[in-house]
Amino acid sequence: MPRSVNSVASRARRKKMMKNSKGYFGRRNNVWTVAKNTIEKGWQFAYRDRKAKKREYRALWIQRINAAARIHGMSYSTLMGGLKAANIDMDRKVLADLAMNHPEAFAEIVNKAK
Repeated sequence: MPRSVNSVASRARRKKMMKNSKGYFGRRNNVWTVAKNTIEKGWQFAYRDRKAKKREYRALWIQRINAAARIHGMSYSTLMGGLKAANIDMDRKVLADLAMNHPEAFAEIVNKAK
């Protein structure tokens, strides 16, 4: 009995992977082994950086809040401690947005935190 290799499925798998390598330079977009390695490495970077993106945004929000708080004579840590003591539950994303786009609203929050 002849050996069954299911070349239709194998080719479909490779074709799907090669479609993902579109736009890469040189052999990375048309040589199977090189393209496969490049794509898999890219997926690793994408997975890692989806997590890193969250850290980077949080750091950016903290920097913006700190800069706005210092305009009102407070540091970031004293502001956050004051907000916790005043039972004001706002996340850093919203606070940073207020600090950037609505300084008068942020000033009210700082006054409540003092």
